[in-house]
Parts: sequence; C-alpha cells; structure tokens
Amino acid sequence: MPEATVALVTGASKGLGREIAIALAKSGHTVLAVARSQSGLDSLINQNQGSIFGYEADVSEYRNIEDLAARVRSEHGAVQILVNAAGVFGPIDLIQNTDPDQWAKTVLIDLLAPYFTTRAFLSGMLEMRWGRIINVSSAAALHPPGALNSAYGTSKVALNQLTRHLAAEISGSGVTANVIHPGDVQTQMWADIKKKALALGDVGSDYTAWVNWVEETGGDDPKRVGELVLEIISSSHDYINGRFLWIREPLQAPIPSWDDPVDSRPWS
Repeated sequence: MPEATVALVTGASKGLGREIAIALAKSGHTVLAVARSQSGLDSLINQNQGSIFGYEADVSEYRNIEDLAARVRSEHGAVQILVNAAGVFGPIDLIQNTDPDQWAKTVLIDLLAPYFTTRAFLSGMLEMRWGRIINVSSAAALHPPGALNSAYGTSKVALNQLTRHLAAEISGSGVTANVIHPGDVQTQMWADIKKKALALGDVGSDYTAWVNWVEETGGDDPKRVGELVLEIISSSHDYINGRFLWIREPLQAPIPSWDDPVDSRPWS
C-alpha cells in the first residue's frame, strides 16, 4: 500500500457509506466522501475535520462522474481506494406492479454507478500498480430468487458479475476488485424496506419477518463493515481478487458464492 492513500466512498453521507468513510479517515486515509446530500456531507465533515472532503454528486449520471473525476485529480491526485456504497432497495412489489422509473433507477444506482466510478478511477490505480475497488453487494444476491425484490436482487447479482469481470481484467496488476456483504444492519434502507413491506400487508410478510428479525436481534454492528474494508485494503488481502467477502461473525451465516472458474469452453 502506498504511504499516502486517497479513498473515495460513494453514498458517504449516511448508513454504511458513512461508517466506511469514518473508518478510513480514522485509519489515516484521505477520504473523498461523495453523496447527493450536501447537508449530510457537511455533518460528516464537521465530525472529522481535516481528513474527509465532501463532493456533492449524483453517481447515477456518468457525466457527473466524469466531472467529479476531473475535480478529484486536480485537487487530490489519483484515487487508490474506491468503495461503491451508494445504494437503494427500490420497489418492493411484483414485477407487473412495479414503477418502471423506480425499477430502472435502482439498476442505475446499484449497478451502473459502480461501473461509472470504476471506469473513471481505475486508470490511476493501474498506473500506480496498487489499488482496491470494493463494491457493496448483498446476501440477497446469493439467495434463491423470490417475489418482490426483482430490481434490487437483479442489480446486486449483476454487480457481482461486473466485479468478477473487472477482477479478471486487472489480475496481476496490483489492483483488486471484490464485493462485500456488509451485514443485516438497521440503516435507512432497512427502515425503507420496513415501511414498504408493511404497506403490502400479507404480500410483504417475508420482508416484514426479516425486518422484525433485524430489529429483535439488533442487527449486525455497522462498524464491522468498516473493519472489513480496512482488512481488504491491508497486505493480507493483496491476492484476494474477484471474491464475495463477509463481515466478521455476521448474524446471517455466510452463503457460498462461486467456485474458482473452470474453463471448459470447447474452442479454448
């Protein structure tokens, strides 16, 4: 790891993104906190003066990311650590009843935004021959497909695959790309799921049960996601690439993700 590292965290004004930004700042990294809410960024910066710099941007619009990348290069140089934590759960409903704009927006934020940021910041990591790209996924991407969460589930499965493609491209470069399950945490997303599930009544009973389970157990400690990110950027994870990684001792037991690839294509 370079002596001085610049870390960019999306969705940093609240929830898990905020926890990750704080953990990185406390560990001595220069943190570029990106979010749509300037007030949320101001609150974060005021609590961590001197180590966190706020950037207001909508990461679901690639032109905003291009402008952001130009500003960051001018003001801080290359980004070595990129954490894509911005996310929404989107519509909880049967596919035929979902709002297409909300469905598409979920894919934009949960899948395309990490693509946009990776595209913008990867070259600097490759030039330095060191970097970490960490995409916040979810155990929902590993569960059997079910009703009601098609937008979120599809986005996270695709994010996993995008990360694996990226990992294959950068293998051996000194840069790694992985996805993480941050735990079952009582964030604003959890509260949003609770509200939407209750509004569905019996149809949303599975989600209501999950919400209640998280509430009754207290959920996973959100600080563990920061601990996992710090572990990933350490030398212990120099050769861990293209993996689905879990927080320490999660409430939800880790689910197998994917095996090492076996190339059996007949033309190979």
